[in-house]
Amino acid sequence: MDTRVARCLLLAHVLSADGIMAANEKAFLLRAMEGLDLDEEERQRVYSMDGLEEAQDVVRALDKADRRRLADELVQATLADGQLSPHELKAVKQLTAALELDDD
Repeated sequence: MDTRVARCLLLAHVLSADGIMAANEKAFLLRAMEGLDLDEEERQRVYSMDGLEEAQDVVRALDKADRRRLADELVQATLADGQLSPHELKAVKQLTAALELDDD
C-alpha cells in the first residue's frame, strides 16, 4: 500500500471515529487527499476504509519524524469540526500507540 493512501486511511478513521463525518471533517479529508495527489480510485479506497489495518503497518515503517508528523495530522483532524469527541480521542491514542509514539 502506498504511504499516501495509508495516511489518508488513518485520517479517515479518526474523522469517522464518532460515527459521523461532518461537512468540515469531509473537507479536511478531501484537502488531505488532494494535497497528497490521490487519484479517484485511491480516494474511493479511503472512503470505503479499505485496508485500514494494512495502513497502520505501512505508516509504522516510516521514520520517527514522519510518524510524529502524521500523529500531529491526526490530532488536527480531531479538531476539524471544532469538537473533540471521546471516540476521536480514543482513536488518536490507539493510533499513536500503533505508531509506536505513545512513549514520547
